[in-house]
Amino acid sequence: MFYEAVVEDGSDLIFIVDYEGNIHYHNSSVHVLGYRSNSLTGKNFFSYILPETAADLRVQFRKSQKRAYTEKVEFQFLCSDRSYKFLEFNAINLKHKEGTEGFILDCRDITLRKRDAEELVRLQKAKEQFLANISHEIRTPINGIAGMASLLSQNPSPEDREMYLNAIRHSAENLKLIINDILDLAAIESGKLRFEKIPFNLQDLVPPLISTFAYQAKEKRLELKYSIAEKLNRILLGDPVRLNQILINLVSNAVKFTHNGSIHVTCDVDKIHRDACWVRIEVTDTGVGIPKEKLHTIFESFSQADESVTRKYGGSGLGLTIVKQLVELQKGKITVRSKEGKGSTFIVLIPYAAAKAKTITTPLPTLNIRFQPGLIKRLNVLLVEDNDINRLYAKSILKNWNCHADIAENGLVAIEKVKNNSYDIVLMDVQMPVMDGYEATKAIRLMDEPKRNLPIIALTANATKKDVQLCLAAGMNDYLPKPFTPEDLQRKIFEDLKITPSEKTPNGENGVSNSSFDFSYLRSVSGNNEEFIREMIQTFIQTIPPILNEMSASVGSEDWIKLSRLAHQIKPSLSLLGMNDLRSRLSHIEEYGKTKTNLDALPSLTNRFVLQCEEIIPQLAQYV
Repeated sequence: MFYEAVVEDGSDLIFIVDYEGNIHYHNSSVHVLGYRSNSLTGKNFFSYILPETAADLRVQFRKSQKRAYTEKVEFQFLCSDRSYKFLEFNAINLKHKEGTEGFILDCRDITLRKRDAEELVRLQKAKEQFLANISHEIRTPINGIAGMASLLSQNPSPEDREMYLNAIRHSAENLKLIINDILDLAAIESGKLRFEKIPFNLQDLVPPLISTFAYQAKEKRLELKYSIAEKLNRILLGDPVRLNQILINLVSNAVKFTHNGSIHVTCDVDKIHRDACWVRIEVTDTGVGIPKEKLHTIFESFSQADESVTRKYGGSGLGLTIVKQLVELQKGKITVRSKEGKGSTFIVLIPYAAAKAKTITTPLPTLNIRFQPGLIKRLNVLLVEDNDINRLYAKSILKNWNCHADIAENGLVAIEKVKNNSYDIVLMDVQMPVMDGYEATKAIRLMDEPKRNLPIIALTANATKKDVQLCLAAGMNDYLPKPFTPEDLQRKIFEDLKITPSEKTPNGENGVSNSSFDFSYLRSVSGNNEEFIREMIQTFIQTIPPILNEMSASVGSEDWIKLSRLAHQIKPSLSLLGMNDLRSRLSHIEEYGKTKTNLDALPSLTNRFVLQCEEIIPQLAQYV
């Protein structure tokens, strides 16, 4: 037959069947189904169709009898190994061509296409589930913050107030972690992440990391331990911050999903090849484990072992995705062994260059900087921010550091402020009405010296590489993504940019010198409550003058014991207001009066102390 000659050497599967499905011919391409040449001739086509779909295919056959040509009919055909393969045929009706009641079925294997389509549907469902989960996870801390803030406005007791504040801090931290996960993943998948190549030692990195989870483990009565092979006590070249991030995610998951038993982190050398040291890190837990059928999906962006995991345990569900990509971007690999109900072991292999030196000559990056207000130097800052809450937050941080903060609601106001005043640094929001941060920065850079060189830090909720490039292109010195902590701001101003205060008096200052007093302690204990601080200062102003008069009288009557008692009485007030120099002198007055020593010097020491206090009181009065 003419058609046999045409199709024998074709790549498609070709069947010639009659209207009842009897196979009169098939080409040799049936080998892709596992069959030999001519082995299906004489058989019935429908005998090889998935039974539950055979009736529908017969309907398609009957419809095709009325047409000259039928396109894209899908079916599943039985292979020799008893599996079914997805095929699709286009049918030529031979009755319209040769008067024969039958079809030429031109069949193509669409198994891969169907698998891809099913995978696409699965990923889409996983993505929709992820978005639902992440929406829930974001709403939960926001609702907590809003609820606790409402309760704080109802004048709670000190104990309840502290409890509400802790709840707000906890919710805000959870929200920040979720947002950071999303931003990290975006940076990784866009290929914008860069890795350091600096010296580090696992002996320095692992112990403090483990200690950060000690409290959580103790609270759940878990044994948390680690071991580092002696041969790993060497200097490696790589990115310790990213390794720290990998371990934090893995250990955090282990703690989260383990309810009893132990968690063990082991670090060893897998192999040394030329100048590369392959580090092998295993995080083993006795937790809930992962079902076997889910092991291949747990590293995907929008998938977890179970849809209820996020609801039950919280978090973004992106941790393992981030870990996998961080590992692979460093030319490493991560695998997992797990048994449901028994626990899991995550194995990370990363190659690091082995340094020849035995000790680190450059400092390790600080992974956890503790905020130290005492290290902060007073600055004159222009804060450009249109959002009331963000403005209050940043201003409160600056006040806590005894910095003077001038406020501008938009870029246009900021330009006028810079023209007419002197600042050490500008904290510039990017998106603002009237004039945004980019335009304001460009305008400042066109000013005369020295204002054109004023350091400017962008405060932006957009932290993609494109946004950062826009900030730098506009002339900003650096950027700080929102939300940020006081530690983040401290690091950016004082460590990265090394900003120091100028000698000029802050703009708008009321003339009060803070060299003799420091309100840091009051701010710390009150949570920077300005009303409380003013009340304490007012109390000092009202109660101290009568005591000073009594001290002068005691010197006149040489009643040294009373003088000592009066000195002891006001010493705590000096501590509260940070009058450390005066408190030191007062300690001498107290001691000399109590022991009746150095009596020749005591009167002049006391008179000088009283005079200094009398000079400070008007300054404090100006403050309140």
